[in-house]
Formats: sequence, structure tokens, C-alpha cells
Amino acid sequence: MTSGPVLIAGAGVAGLSLGLALARRGIASRLLERRAELSQAGAGIQLGPNAMVVLQRLGVAAHLESLAGKPDAIDVYDGASGRRLTRFPLGQHIEQRFGAPYRVAHRTDLQSALLEAIRAHTDLEIITGFEVSGWQDTGAGLIVTATDGRKHEGSILIGADGLWSTVRRHIHPDHPLTYSGKLAARTVIPSAGAGERFARAATGVWLAPDAHVVHYPVRAGRDIAVVVIVDEVTPREGWGRDISSTSVQARLIGFAPDLLEFISLAQDWHAWSLYDPPPLPSWSSDRVCLVGDAAHPILPFFAQGGGMAIEDADTLAALIAQSPDAPAGVFANFENLRRSRVQRVQDASRDNGKTFHLSGPMAIARNLTLTIAPGSLMMRRYDWLYGWNGDAVGRVSKA
Repeated sequence: MTSGPVLIAGAGVAGLSLGLALARRGIASRLLERRAELSQAGAGIQLGPNAMVVLQRLGVAAHLESLAGKPDAIDVYDGASGRRLTRFPLGQHIEQRFGAPYRVAHRTDLQSALLEAIRAHTDLEIITGFEVSGWQDTGAGLIVTATDGRKHEGSILIGADGLWSTVRRHIHPDHPLTYSGKLAARTVIPSAGAGERFARAATGVWLAPDAHVVHYPVRAGRDIAVVVIVDEVTPREGWGRDISSTSVQARLIGFAPDLLEFISLAQDWHAWSLYDPPPLPSWSSDRVCLVGDAAHPILPFFAQGGGMAIEDADTLAALIAQSPDAPAGVFANFENLRRSRVQRVQDASRDNGKTFHLSGPMAIARNLTLTIAPGSLMMRRYDWLYGWNGDAVGRVSKA
């Protein structure tokens, strides 16, 4: 690679994590963010031990600790009756098992923690209002151009610009964004007045045909992030657009009265259509590579979209540090290390989505299984997920 900085399109979770991971290895980077101001759409993000172990290495976890929610369990409920089916232990159980905690956070708080750590590094620059329109390979690096004509030169370009990635469209212009048939609506509800069942330090998952609800504490327990997922035939335009509370409540008719009462406390809802495209044929081309949702969008039913983006950032930064003059080899190794794991997470998320929305005899069988199987035993099925710590890649660090 040239001596120019690594250029990163997008300053969301993936881009900020990658820039910080590079900076801690002594590698300069420049984040090119299309928005005029940094902000994080969406209410909350769940961070399993596999993500938290990276945030610990990046010096982010300590700042995040005072802002995050700390659930001690995942409680799964039958949506109609409100009966708790099972409890999956988190808290000390999961931290002792994997060496890192399970945390939940408002996305703006995660961003705040990342930016706080970034301030210590003068070789990491964030450029806002820069919407990538294309790039030119000079043979020794790249010149990336914005829609307003501004240019930045660097060694390589990493597309960390999310589901609607401009970088991906340039590499794979014909790749479809396939609609999943589901809509997500998100909000935040103050814990005060929400009732003990919802304000407790736990993640709640409510299951019913054609819909499910997830909630968990954020802002150190002061607020509760809520996600409602419903089946919807036609996708809606826009990302994070407003949706009325009446519309959300109408989708949850048949759920338990106490959940409906809790949901009625929210007035400010934002909705996303969810997409589940087929795998890309490749994640890179020449001096350009994709990470996070730009490379592999993941449905939210496994709470690992953010986790996979953070893992990507950690892995790619380590590989760049090991082979700074061989971008093609770095990108090939990155995809080789990450693709099968990400696909396994994508498959697990799809399976969860189907399981959450079962009806009739299949739902009865699901509920019976959850009721009789010990939660701690069922959690062992996810050792492959939460036990990841990036050791497959050697660590090169300049803290």
C-alpha cells in the first residue's frame, strides 16, 4: 500500500470501529461520512461477548460501561398469554464463560464511547458531508471523489457504508437487495412508570404468529429500547421513517394486555423495511473492500449485526497491519476468515425469525421445548458465537 491513509466510507459502528482499530495499530485512516453530522439511527444495539472483547481491546468498553444496560438474562414469553417460557442466563454466567460481558446500549452511546476513544488518536480524521460518488485507481493508491467534487487520496478504500452501500453498488452494480417480508419499528420508553416486568435488568422477547417484540434496558437502565417486528408484504421506502403509534399497536392485537399497555407508552416510532439479499460473489475488488452490512446484511433476529461489524473491523485491521503492502492478499484473507462465520450467523438469524413467528401446533411444540429445556443448557448452543475472540488473527497493536 502507499503511505496514504486508509479511506473508510461510512462512520457508523463498522467505520468507527475500523478506524479506531487501525489507529491503535499505528495506521492512519480517514473516515468519509456522507451525513453532515454524525448520528446513529435506531434505538439500541445488543453487544455479546464476541463484540465486547473487541471493544475492550479498543479501549471503548470502560467508557461504555457507565452508559450501557447490563441484562442478567434473556426472558422469552408467549406473546398471547404473557407466560414466561424460559430464561437464558447472561450476567455473571456469560462473563465467566467467555471472559467478556453481555451489554446492551443506545446506539448514540456506543458512538459516544467510540468517539471518546478516537480523540486520543491524531492520525484518525473524520470528514462529514462527503458522499462517495466513485474512485480512480492511480496504481499506487486511490483517489476517491464525492458528489460535490471534493477528493481524498489514500492507499485503499473500505466500504463501511451499510445496507445501502454506495461502495457495494460500484463493485456489484447488479446485486439485488432482496426484501425479507418484514418490517421493524423501534422506539425508546423511559423505565420510570414502565412496570417491573419491563424495567428489570433483562432482555425480553415476546413471540406470536406474524410478529414479535424485543425490549432491553439502555442508558444505564433509565430507558428501554423496544423493537417490534411484523410481517409486511410490501417494503416501504425510507430508512428510519416515522410510523404512528396507532399503526404499531394495531399490529400487536392479540398480545398480552400488560405488553400492550407498555407499548402504548411510546409515541415516537421509526420504521425500517428489512432486507435479506443473497451473498455477494466477493467482498472486494482491487484496492476496495466491504465490511459490515455493506458486505453481508444480517436480519436482526439474532442481535448480531453490530457484533459482526465490530468483528470485521478487528479482523481487517489486524490483517492490514500484518501485510500493509499487499491489499489483494489482505482482502482475500479477510473474506476467507470471515465469510463462513458470517453466513452461519445469517442462517441462525433467519431461523430465529421463522421460529419466533410460528403458529398452531408448531408454536405449541416450540413453547414446550423452551419450557422443559434448561436455559443454561440451551445457551451452550451459542458457544461458537460468543466464544469468538479473534485469535485466528495474530495481534499487532500500538495502544
